[in-house]
Amino acid sequence: MSKQSFLKGTVILIGAGLVTRVIGFFNRILMVRLMGEEGIGLYNMAIPTLFLVFTLSQIGLPTAIAKRVAEANVKNNQKQVKSILITSLIITSLLSLFFVALILFTAPYIAKYLLTDTRTVYPLMAMTPMIPITGLTSVLRGYFQGLQNMKPQSYAQVIEQIVRTVTISFFVNLLIPYGIEFAVVGAMISGIVGELISFLYLLSYFKFKRAKNLRNQFLISLKSGQKTIRSLFSIAIPSTGSRLISALSSFLEPILVAQSLAFAGFSTTFITKQYGLLTGFAMPLLFFPTFITHALAIALIPNISEADARSAHVTVHYRINQAIRISFASGAIATVILLLFSEPILELMYGSSQASHLIKFLAPFYLFVYLQFPLNSALQALDYAKVAMWNTLISTIIKYVILVLFTSQVAFGIFGTALALAVTAILTTLLHYGSLKKLIGYDFGLVNMIKMLCLVCLTYFSGKGLMSLLPNYQVNFSSLSLIIALLCMIYLIFVFGLKIITFEELKPLFKKR
Repeated sequence: MSKQSFLKGTVILIGAGLVTRVIGFFNRILMVRLMGEEGIGLYNMAIPTLFLVFTLSQIGLPTAIAKRVAEANVKNNQKQVKSILITSLIITSLLSLFFVALILFTAPYIAKYLLTDTRTVYPLMAMTPMIPITGLTSVLRGYFQGLQNMKPQSYAQVIEQIVRTVTISFFVNLLIPYGIEFAVVGAMISGIVGELISFLYLLSYFKFKRAKNLRNQFLISLKSGQKTIRSLFSIAIPSTGSRLISALSSFLEPILVAQSLAFAGFSTTFITKQYGLLTGFAMPLLFFPTFITHALAIALIPNISEADARSAHVTVHYRINQAIRISFASGAIATVILLLFSEPILELMYGSSQASHLIKFLAPFYLFVYLQFPLNSALQALDYAKVAMWNTLISTIIKYVILVLFTSQVAFGIFGTALALAVTAILTTLLHYGSLKKLIGYDFGLVNMIKMLCLVCLTYFSGKGLMSLLPNYQVNFSSLSLIIALLCMIYLIFVFGLKIITFEELKPLFKKR
């Protein structure tokens, strides 16, 4: 099975992530056009519950699988690799079935008392088939990541998004006559179909011979499963802790926002629409660059794990440094573009620029979010997942305190939630960085930080200059596209001129391994 270098694997994931994000934006635009702010609000109230269940049913296994498979592969221990895969599939299958039953039983209570909108019960129940499908898919993805073969999951990711986008109009239009909540169910069904096709593709990536060998090794793997489980859980449990905190945060966020806004005296419909503006309009644009940072994070875990197993500490530091620089470079241009052009972009995509004030406020703080992914992955790859978990927990507690205090005040409203997100972004990133500095002596360097600040400032003022040259960009799509294209070209000159990224480190992309 083909194996890629760190940069080649990252580029494959970035390519797939870019295609997926672009298709995902079309999908998001379709959802907004079909369901409106209220429908998006209902969808985004139900989705965090799904993410929480994903986290609980997978218990951090994808990260553990990637790390342990990478370590076993270095030693050429194929028996251990098979044992890891089979044990993980069994654990995930059992947990997924349990949580499907749990959601079906508790959905009415969650919808009525926690989300304060009884209509969310239908999306909550409709999403249950996705739990086992996504669980099994995550195991296969972790397996391929551990082998440092990023192609299967990249292709599967693109296929899933294409299927979801192609089918969403059909299912939403089919069910929307029955009410907005059933339109959201249609969106959920399109997601289930996409996940299923993606899983079947990953499954087909195994050759018949490989599948046969796995069947023959099944009983042997079960007998040695206790040792494998201990090995996986030593990473999975702390990793789950961190993921669980994030998932619980996502799960509780719509509940706390809804309850806080209700306490401030806002109506249920207004609350749903406001939450839809934040999570359905602003957040997708703010998270757009994360397809690059997420790709880096995925490729970083097996790469650092392998280097750590060989005691190649210089390589570990270099990879972290490289991932931070690339993450920042990918996020800084998005930040500047959103600061300067959020209104016309929102108008073009959704026909409404109401969320522009939220985007402009959050965009600078989300530079820290883009750096969180590689920092968190580095901690996990070095067996410091427990540290990452505590960092996330501290940030989450502070986030909730700020969210409730400010969102419950009429003067702040949904802006109080945005303030909480901004503080959390900074705090989590600084805690992760501080942990790496303390544990392994990692130091990004003051010079690098100054270069990054210069990059943002130079790009911002260049964008301002281009705006004055083409002032009709707000109403003319061609002018807007030209300004952004020119700004991106100027930005690349700054990136390489300041040596945020160098041509030298890109050379391995053009060499055969």
